[in-house]
Amino acid sequence: MIGIDLIKCSRMERFIEKFGTKALQRFLCETEIELVKSPTTAAGFWAVKEACSKALGCGIGLECSFHDIRIYKDAKGAPKIALKRRVIEAFSIEEAALSITHDDGYAIAVVTLRQSTPTDKVKQF
Repeated sequence: MIGIDLIKCSRMERFIEKFGTKALQRFLCETEIELVKSPTTAAGFWAVKEACSKALGCGIGLECSFHDIRIYKDAKGAPKIALKRRVIEAFSIEEAALSITHDDGYAIAVVTLRQSTPTDKVKQF
C-alpha cells in the first residue's frame, strides 16, 4: 500500500505562528516535537502522517489518528515510522517505509506499508 502527501511549508509556518506549541502538539508527540528544527521539518512530519493514513486507506480519523503514527530517526538520522499496536493489528502491517523531501517551499512524503494479508490484490480480467 502506498500513500503520498504534499504540504506548502508556509501553511505550517502560519499554523505554528498562530497556535505556537499547541499547533505541534495537535499532530506530534513530545519526542517528535524534539526532532522539529523548523516549520519546514514540521511540514514534512505532517506530510508523513497524512501519507501513512492514506496508505492505510482510511485517512486521519477514528481508525488512525495523528498520534497513532510516530516518526523517529534511526542511527544514521533517517526518518522511520512506528505505529500503535492496534493499528498494526487492525491493518495487518508488517513493514513500513517512508521518504520525505523538501523543495521550493513544499514538503512531500511517500509512505509504503506491507500487509501480511494483502487486501488490495490485483484483479484479473
